[in-house]
Amino acid sequence: MMANNVTQILNAIEQGDPHAASQLLPLVYEELRRLAGRKMAHEPAGQTLNATALVHEAYLRLVGVGAEQQWDSRGHFFAAAAEAMRRILIENARRRRSAKRGGKLTRRELHENDAVVESGDHESLLALDEALTKLAAVEPEMARLVELRYFAGLTVEDAAQALGVSPRNAKRNWAYARAWLRREMDRE
Repeated sequence: MMANNVTQILNAIEQGDPHAASQLLPLVYEELRRLAGRKMAHEPAGQTLNATALVHEAYLRLVGVGAEQQWDSRGHFFAAAAEAMRRILIENARRRRSAKRGGKLTRRELHENDAVVESGDHESLLALDEALTKLAAVEPEMARLVELRYFAGLTVEDAAQALGVSPRNAKRNWAYARAWLRREMDRE
């Protein structure tokens, strides 16, 4: 029932209903907060960006003034939320790298058990973003799967549901995407 309400409110937002955005946040906040919390749990202590700030920033980018988005479903909205969180974290990593690290990137291998990139490792995060952008150019569905897994912290099954594919297909794509990203990140 809640998924249906979210879809109806998303449709109202698309139609220009000025009150729909305020109705959406209470329905999706806890799930967005949980996703952001998973991501931020890997951040080093003392970060200025926390899960609440990440959710609010992502939400503003999705439904804020001037954000002209269209979502086909609840899954599409959460995929867009994962993309927004990815962009926020990448922007934060770029700011931190430029201030502290002098701009050199280090390539790192992605492991099978990694569900989330360590956001404190800005070089790996930026290398992943660069490789993910290349993957999106050739395999957009696989790139969306990686975004949901790495940046939103979803399980393979949850990501499959959000993308509207079978868990078996998502697992196969996940294995391929990880190998592709690993090869791309190992290149100079």
